[in-house]
Amino acid sequence: MNCEFPLYKAFEFIEPGPVILLVTSENDKFNMMTLSWSILIDFDPIIGCVLSPGDYSYEILRRTKECVIAIPAIDIMEKVVQIGNCSGSDMDKFETFGLTPIKSQKVKPPLIKEVLANIECKVIDIDFVDRYGLFVMRGVKAWINDKEEKRTFHAVGDGTFVIDGERRDLKQLMTKWPQFI
Repeated sequence: MNCEFPLYKAFEFIEPGPVILLVTSENDKFNMMTLSWSILIDFDPIIGCVLSPGDYSYEILRRTKECVIAIPAIDIMEKVVQIGNCSGSDMDKFETFGLTPIKSQKVKPPLIKEVLANIECKVIDIDFVDRYGLFVMRGVKAWINDKEEKRTFHAVGDGTFVIDGERRDLKQLMTKWPQFI
C-alpha cells in the first residue's frame, strides 16, 4: 500500500551519484569539498555538479573553470564526511585529512592518491550556475586506482549513507548499446 511521504524528502530516493570530492586550485592553493549532488549527463563524460554560493569552492570553480572529481571508496568514508564539515578557506584540507595530491595532466587541481578514481574536468557550461548552482563539465582525463576496496557510497540526505553492494552481470541483455559493454 502506498502511503503519503513528505515531498521535501523525496530527493532521498533519487540522490544522484556517489559522494565525491571536488578538487579545485587557485594561486597554487589546493582545496577540496565533499559533494553528493552530481549527475552523469552524457557518456563523454559530461557531468553536472551543484554547488552552493556559500561553498568556498563555488567561486574558485566559477573563476578557474576546472576541477578534479575524485570518487572515494568506503575505506576513507569518514574522512570524506569530515571534509564536508569545514572550509578550505580556513585550512589546507589535504594536510589536515592526510590525503596526497598528485599532479594532474590536463587541469591545475591535483588528483587525490587515496581515492578509487579521479576525473580531470573542465567547465563547459555555466548557464545554470546563477539559478541552480549547476556547473556542467566535461571529463578530459580519467584515472583509476588499483586499490582493493572498490565500493563507493551514496548520501541518503539525512546524514546516513548507502554503500554499494552486490553487482550483477546482465551484459547479455544490453543488446541495444553494445559499445558501452
